[in-house]
Amino acid sequence: MKTTDDVVHRLRAEFLEMPGLRLSSAQVQRLCGIECTLCQTVLDALVTARFLCVKADGTYARLTEGYMPRPRPVKAHMPRAVKATS
Repeated sequence: MKTTDDVVHRLRAEFLEMPGLRLSSAQVQRLCGIECTLCQTVLDALVTARFLCVKADGTYARLTEGYMPRPRPVKAHMPRAVKATS
């Protein structure tokens, strides 16, 4: 028998391994070989942990997918050196 933690770890690994993966609850059940109640418990736990989100069509996807701005390096302002005249 699979524990909730086993299935949570398995699903995390699947979503991390395949960027863009979207699965319905029924697909998660088949993929993990679990019954409906355990499946919903695991999906709810991953949504609560903010690892997954539920899309408008009812599928589950990683929350961090999509546009994620990358930090840009800050440019320092360097004043020009003044040449001394003699």
